[in-house]
Amino acid sequence: MSYAIIGFGKIGQALAKAFARNGIEVSVATTRDPESFASTAAAIGPTIIPKKLAEAVKADIVFLAVGFRAHRDVAKALPNWQGKTIVDVTNAYGVSPEELGGQASSLVVAQAFSGARLVKGFNHLAAAVLAQESALHGGRRVVFLASDDDGAAAEIGALAEKLGFAPIELGRLSEGGLLVHGRGNSWGQLIFKDLVKFD
Repeated sequence: MSYAIIGFGKIGQALAKAFARNGIEVSVATTRDPESFASTAAAIGPTIIPKKLAEAVKADIVFLAVGFRAHRDVAKALPNWQGKTIVDVTNAYGVSPEELGGQASSLVVAQAFSGARLVKGFNHLAAAVLAQESALHGGRRVVFLASDDDGAAAEIGALAEKLGFAPIELGRLSEGGLLVHGRGNSWGQLIFKDLVKFD
């Protein structure tokens, strides 16, 4: 199984740190030349591999950690996303409900990535929190997941466990998934809630 993070700002780097802590190789890419962020990737760890966008999107599981409006540009990197799983880490805060057609932002993202399975996840924590150790106070930091595909949700849940997090599934994108969506000038009720699960 191969992994990529598209977007290497604060959120992308926070995700990369989780992969690095657990010794899992992940490609990282932006629309810029990989050389421009190679030193940042190297500082995080040897398993963080800078690549060109066209190469990184070949991964089986792709974390979308770009600004919401940039998702369409990433989607154009492949003509068909069949067989891939997209983890939508974007937030559409500031994007009007009208621009989203009145639906959850992840449903808009899913439409752009033709053929892919989509899971909303890892987006409810601020970057500074997401970058921290996931094990704390004898428990594990919670990440919320929502998807219309049960198999994809289970797959990303298993990956979240490997990364040291405690995944909690919220159900479908237009149901429990709304708890972790931002749009217009409002945030879902679970956004920024930093929770710990004790086994």
